[in-house]
Amino acid sequence: MDRRSEYGGLTTHLMSCAPSDNVPVADAFRRAGYNGKAALILATWFGTGLMPRASGTFGTLAAIPLVLIGCLGVGWSVAALVGITVIAIWSSHRTQELLGKEDPSEVVIDEVAGFLVTLFLLPPSWMNIALGFFLFRFFDVLKPWPVRQAERLNGGFGIVTDDLLAGVYAHLFLRGIWLFAG
Repeated sequence: MDRRSEYGGLTTHLMSCAPSDNVPVADAFRRAGYNGKAALILATWFGTGLMPRASGTFGTLAAIPLVLIGCLGVGWSVAALVGITVIAIWSSHRTQELLGKEDPSEVVIDEVAGFLVTLFLLPPSWMNIALGFFLFRFFDVLKPWPVRQAERLNGGFGIVTDDLLAGVYAHLFLRGIWLFAG
């Protein structure tokens, strides 16, 4: 039977594309309580983590509206970064449990937190957002020391920490670009 007709739509078809040896996201969502459903929605950053390829890139792109909170001032930037980091650790850990696999590719809220670190307290200009995006994705994929080591930490803390560190690298490089350019 076609999964689209079985579950009723393309969205649920994409949600069920997880590897067969693990619990598909649609199945986990259907079986989860409200707490689990909230974790899945947040961890996939409202579904962007369900893209069949480059889910981390799409998750980072989907973080751009949140980055614009920087326009509201330092307090809002700090609150957004701390809040998203705490939510990311919780939802990543819970989603990992629900899907039965370590560091699921569907979890992209860690990229959201890392991208917030990248642009933390920088003017939210389109140039900073574009350069920050490419630098963050570069360091998230390259995983220089200690980013790769942080990835080995357990649970949601490990899922999120490597992206926070990749964000620190990207942030420092972006600040360095502006220091030497200006």
